[in-house]
Amino acid sequence: MANHKSALKRVRQTATRNERNRYQHKTARNAVRKLRDTSDKKEAEKLLPEVNAMLDKLAKRNVIHKNKAANLKSSLGRHINKLK
Repeated sequence: MANHKSALKRVRQTATRNERNRYQHKTARNAVRKLRDTSDKKEAEKLLPEVNAMLDKLAKRNVIHKNKAANLKSSLGRHINKLK
């Protein structure tokens, strides 16, 4: 276990950040699933900017890779264009 004050603080910070990252990542994954399950084009177009913002934020904070965010955004856009 950590012996220095700074190391103890680092452990606390890491735990907090890890919990926050897990929550945000799971929330974004659920939003992507919800968007993929949507069959109504108007609703999907309304959800897309929110989901894109979530993915961009995760990529900016290095929770997910920027290319993964780009790939997800692209595939979601293609999915919406196929809807009627």
